[in-house]
Amino acid sequence: MRSRKQTPPELNGDHVDDDTTNEAGSVDALSLAEQAEAEAAEAEAIAAAARARAQALRLRREAEAAKAAETVAAPEADDTDDAAESAEEPTGEPEPGRRGIHIPLPTWKTVAGVLTVLVIAALLAVSGYMYWNHRQVLAEQQRRAEFEAAARQGVVTLMSLDYNRAKEDVQRIIDNSTGQFKTDFQNTAEDFVKVAVESKAVTETNVTATAVESMTDDSATVLVAASSRVTNAAGAKQEPRAWRLSVNLARDGGQLKLAKVEFVP
Repeated sequence: MRSRKQTPPELNGDHVDDDTTNEAGSVDALSLAEQAEAEAAEAEAIAAAARARAQALRLRREAEAAKAAETVAAPEADDTDDAAESAEEPTGEPEPGRRGIHIPLPTWKTVAGVLTVLVIAALLAVSGYMYWNHRQVLAEQQRRAEFEAAARQGVVTLMSLDYNRAKEDVQRIIDNSTGQFKTDFQNTAEDFVKVAVESKAVTETNVTATAVESMTDDSATVLVAASSRVTNAAGAKQEPRAWRLSVNLARDGGQLKLAKVEFVP
């Protein structure tokens, strides 16, 4: 290979000033360096911006994926959490974003008011019952007294007889009787008057005690203790005799009458 020998600039007629060439070369090198540095910085900024955009895009995609997963699992999780929170920590107030009924807790004033109303109602009920029971007792006492008075009068009417007014006394007994007892006495009334007139007897009766054995609103059985003394036309007086009777009374036309009379030992 043939070598080419370079001819010095002086020999070629191209004379170059060394100082000028050196200065120009330094300026060009510095400018190129600054331009290269600027271009490198710009490239680095572009690369950083690209990396930031890529990172943001990746984060956004991850956030969207996580949100989609939470949306799928939200219904069951919300139901479970609501049940757990309702069972463990009832607050009476719905959480934001959830529907619920606000139930205010009663205050001590409300409780005291309710208790006061209940106590008053209980006292009124007790008072009403006591009043009703008192009325019942009074009504029972009045019925008992009415039956005892009717039994007393019925026995005196039945056992008291004066031959001078025998018919009137027998009719009075019939008027104060009812039921089968009245029918039976009416059938024997004439014989009863005849015996009283023939014996010319006068019987006086006195009731010493009465006691109601059983009673309803319109009937009763009354035990009666009585004594009687018989006097005849000759003036003789018998010793008083004691009697014990079981008298059944029944209401007839608004009046208590003798329904049955039995002598008991």
